[in-house]
Amino acid sequence: MNESPEIIVIFSTAPADLSEVLARMLIDKRLVACVNVVPVHSYYRWNDHFCSEPEHLLIAKTTQENADDVIATIKAHHPYAVPEIIALPVIR
Repeated sequence: MNESPEIIVIFSTAPADLSEVLARMLIDKRLVACVNVVPVHSYYRWNDHFCSEPEHLLIAKTTQENADDVIATIKAHHPYAVPEIIALPVIR
């Protein structure tokens, strides 16, 4: 069996003007192999108000070993009090 590291995909939305900064930071720190940035429009409730915002979805590919550092970096540089960060294992 191949002894390759477990691959994790991390999804995070961010304001459009910050997406490239976050992507480059993760790549420059060598925490991710690649980040795809996709324009999205998010609808959500925050502080009991309906919100509608254009954002970018960052899709970052990394290893299990680096996942915590990727998440910490996003949290440290993200303007939202509670940024969306979803980490999923790649099974195939």
